[in-house]
Amino acid sequence: MPNDKIPAEISKLTFEDALQQLEEIVRGLESGSGDLDNAIEAYARGVHLKRHCETRLKDAQAKIDKIVLKADGEAAVEPLDAD
Repeated sequence: MPNDKIPAEISKLTFEDALQQLEEIVRGLESGSGDLDNAIEAYARGVHLKRHCETRLKDAQAKIDKIVLKADGEAAVEPLDAD
């Protein structure tokens, strides 16, 4: 299992860039090309990229609000339910 801490160079990536790199790693691993050491290194990087993407998604979800209409007709903002 790779080190739990996400490397700084991955933490700086946007969600889209991290996802693109993760997809490239998956394609490479699925193709079976390359040697075992490179595959293990790519897998470890993929784990960090996946974790980074999940964190970015959770952060974005926490920022999303919904506008609701109260009983008195006034608009209010509430956190969006994830369900």
